[in-house]
Parts: sequence; C-alpha cells; structure tokens
Amino acid sequence: MCSLVGCEDSKDTSEEASPFPVFQNEDDDLPPKVGSPEEELVDGVTKQIIKEGQGDTPQRHATCFVHYRAWTVSTMHKFQDTRKEQQVLELVLGHEKEQLRGLAIAVTSMKAGESALFKVGWKLGYGKEGNFSFPNVPPMADLVYEVELIGFENAREGRPRAEMTVEERIEAADRRRVDGNDAFKEDKVGEAMQKYEMALAYMGDDFMFQLFGKYKDMANAVKNPCHLNMAACLLRLEQYEEAIGQCNVVLAEDENNVKALFRRGKAQAALGRTDNARADFNKVKALAPNDKAVLKELKLIAQHDKELYEKQRQLYKGLFGPPPLETPSLKRKKWVRALIDWFLSLFRALKLGRRKSE
Repeated sequence: MCSLVGCEDSKDTSEEASPFPVFQNEDDDLPPKVGSPEEELVDGVTKQIIKEGQGDTPQRHATCFVHYRAWTVSTMHKFQDTRKEQQVLELVLGHEKEQLRGLAIAVTSMKAGESALFKVGWKLGYGKEGNFSFPNVPPMADLVYEVELIGFENAREGRPRAEMTVEERIEAADRRRVDGNDAFKEDKVGEAMQKYEMALAYMGDDFMFQLFGKYKDMANAVKNPCHLNMAACLLRLEQYEEAIGQCNVVLAEDENNVKALFRRGKAQAALGRTDNARADFNKVKALAPNDKAVLKELKLIAQHDKELYEKQRQLYKGLFGPPPLETPSLKRKKWVRALIDWFLSLFRALKLGRRKSE
C-alpha cells in the first residue's frame, strides 16, 4: 500500500552512481560529457557508458523500450528528445526503420537500465539525403545519441504492442506497474522506475487518444498510478523538476488528485518555491482535511517562513540598528562642543550689537 509520499515502510535510497565521470552541460540541449573509454561497436558506431545496466543484452527480434536524445555532430542541433515528448520509442531489433539502424546497433549492446552515449556515422543514420520532415536532419549528418534502455522483451516473451488488443495492452502495463511497486518496496528505486516506464510504454498518446468510455477509465487506472509512483521515485532521487512533470501529467487529467498535488507540493518545497508548495498543500488540505501528512508539511512551511523572517529581521537590524549607547567620554565631548557653540553664539551677538551702535 502506498502513502501520499510513496510506499509504506520504504527507506531513503539514491540512484546508483555512474562509475565514470559524467558532466551534464549547463545547456540541457547539448549532450553530456562522459569520461568512460570509447568503444567501437562496428564501423561507424562508437559507445561510451554513462550508467551501467543489469542482466543480459536483448536478442534479435526483441522489443526494446528506449528513451533517447539525438544531435547532429556538425551543429549540435538537438533534433529528437523522447523524454520531452513523453513518448517512449518501441524498437524491434531487426525490424527497425533504415534511419534507425545505427540506433538499433547501439541498443543491442546495452543492458536494461543502462545509459550510454553513441556516435553514429551518417551511413547508419539518415543517409546521404537526410530527412526534411520531422525529425529534420541534414544530408550526410553524423549523429550523437544519448540512449537509455528502459527494458526489453525477447521475442518469445511477448509480441509487439501494435498486435495486442486494448485489454492485453492494459494488462501488460498493469503487470509492470505491480512489478514496479514490488521493486519500490524493496528500495530498488532505479528498477522501479524502469518498470513504471515500461508500463507507460504501453500507454502512449497514440494509444490513449483512441480510447473512450470504460476503456479510457481502465487505461487511466493503470497509467496515472505509474506517473504518481514515478514522481515518488523521483522525489527519492531528488530530481524535483522531473517529479513535478510527472504530477502535472496526472493533474491534467484529474485536477483534484490528492497524491499528485501532495507530491508536487513536496517537490516545489524542496526547490524553495514555498508559495507554490503552500498552494498545493492547502488544496490537499481542503480535499483531505484530516490527512496528517499535509498538516505536517504546512507546519514545516510555516516554520520555514518564520525562520526566514527572523533571519531577514536580524539582517536589517544589523544594517539599520539603533545608534550606539553614549559613553561618559562621548557625553563629555558633546558638553564641551555645546559650550563652545554657546560662546561662539554669544561672541557673534556682541559683535553684531557693537556694529549697530557705531
């Protein structure tokens, strides 16, 4: 059973660190700089590991679920980003489009959960002519791919989503959601994320747009919990912007979803956006007035505001504080100064009176 934050009896954990230095560019539209050795897979495809995966690599005819970003080497123009588009690529090895041959070769070298950077020559990409529709790729363009293999199913384990009925796709997604929940409860946050993303791969926009009535309700009953559980994982991993994005997907369908509001509020608070966090928590409180977790979060925000006010008050007090207390020496100087001023005033008055009498 899961709470507003995540699953019960779960401990804090963090994403397994990469064994190689990875420097993410400040400009998210550029590929990361990776410190791992560069390996040549075939003529025209090289690989650098960003994060190690687990298990075996996919077999020929396996259905692979992939997130990737792609750039042209010559201009570093990013022409594809499946995460931004929130659309996982389903790649059946050996049956890929000609433009994706290099990407397919890259994926065959990967394990589930692995991330890597690949350089692909133009002959294994969009070729001599390039592509002038979407995605727009110039002729003879060498490519850079940042790829994450979310997971895969070998041919004997399943069949392509396009061949499944609506019920089969929903059931397949729900099995992976349950697997993700089990992994989350065992503190395997990275593995849980992979399971949820594989579940969502069955629930892409192209599929959801075709659903109405009870079928849409059935699909959302699986899809929305996956987004919420991914938000819980991302909170654990301190990836707060991504957590907000997952919550927003759910709130677009259900603006009063208590878990989505609460988890978005947690992420907003962690980013220091206390006004936004307070708004989310207050809405949760209105919808679930007896929930202790949201009352605790509102209390923490109030305490934060109080501490911030006190810090600001002390700062301004130091800048514009009261004048220092008068010491006996300072009083004596003031008395002497006043006496001198009195004598000067008397002298000026006498001098002025003498001039008038003359």
